[in-house]
Amino acid sequence: MKAAVLNSCPGQLDIEDITIGAPGPQEVLVRTGAAGLCHSDLHFMEAKYPHPCPAVLGHESAGVVEAVGSMVRHVEPGDHVITCLSAFCGYCEQCLSGHMSLCENKSTHLTRGKDDDSRLSRGDGETVHQFLHLSSFAEQMLIHENALVKIDKAMPLDKAALIGCGVTTGMGAVFRTAEVRPGESVVVIGCGGIGLSAIQGARIAGANKIIAVDMVPNKLDLASKLGATHVVDATDGEAVAAVRELTGGVHHAFEAVGLKQTAEDAFKMLRNGGQATVIGMIPVGTTVEVHGPELLYEKTLTGSNMGSNQFRTDMPRFVEMYLDGRLMLDEMVSKHIDIEQINEGFAEMKTGEVARSVITF
Repeated sequence: MKAAVLNSCPGQLDIEDITIGAPGPQEVLVRTGAAGLCHSDLHFMEAKYPHPCPAVLGHESAGVVEAVGSMVRHVEPGDHVITCLSAFCGYCEQCLSGHMSLCENKSTHLTRGKDDDSRLSRGDGETVHQFLHLSSFAEQMLIHENALVKIDKAMPLDKAALIGCGVTTGMGAVFRTAEVRPGESVVVIGCGGIGLSAIQGARIAGANKIIAVDMVPNKLDLASKLGATHVVDATDGEAVAAVRELTGGVHHAFEAVGLKQTAEDAFKMLRNGGQATVIGMIPVGTTVEVHGPELLYEKTLTGSNMGSNQFRTDMPRFVEMYLDGRLMLDEMVSKHIDIEQINEGFAEMKTGEVARSVITF
């Protein structure tokens, strides 16, 4: 099958033909329908986070089940599915307490054993590493059944792919991590796919003031269409002052960029008792600092792993929100591309001008 392979880190992706295995007892073979280009993939391409090579990247995807293993019960061939990197074992304390995104057994329960054939390979059996249990920059995926969820076949796969990461991460941070309540004030720093999803989550949750912060005018325009009541252009470096002037300090600040400065700014935008939630992937080795005395005012700085999701229930609900018109996804797709255009897609991502590019197969 055709796949985009990361052969060196840092590096670009090479389009190659590789081999995919047959489903084991708890595995599912999926024909990839669409895969979104996420900033998280770029972090690994740029070596901001370590990963062994060669590897097939990609994790925001949707497709159609082609074959299932003997013990699979959740799906059958022909089902439409969304994949999720928050694959879960279902047995550990985190899973049993409803925190599947924090599963403690991914490396032992969701992968093949050392003596088993690798799911992906090339040449004379050289292992090609799987990325986040998915590897969706390929025509097919071979994954554990606990890394996908069945969805309504009426859902377009290119829009469903967005739910696989960006939408669930942004909206989950609003609904599950921060538990935004009707009437509260919200600021979202960064209006890429995740930030725009957080803005929509705040709108659906019933927030009053929803402030979008970015440095790209067309992203601020899109944020307004998706639910932002106010926008702040951060190019002058005065975003904190602007947000505090609008609100006196917000109930909730969401950082969707992944930088030390913006994470610290999110904390500075809070009112007493407010919560700042970092959604973006801050590079390894980075320290985020807050002014200690402000903790006396019960301000909180926290992180969110994939929106603290319970994806088997969350994602079908997001699909329903799209189908009934509450969740706007068509507007978030900047362009559709072929897999051969993947490096150009990531180059465009670096400019900050696109919300989401989606590979369609």
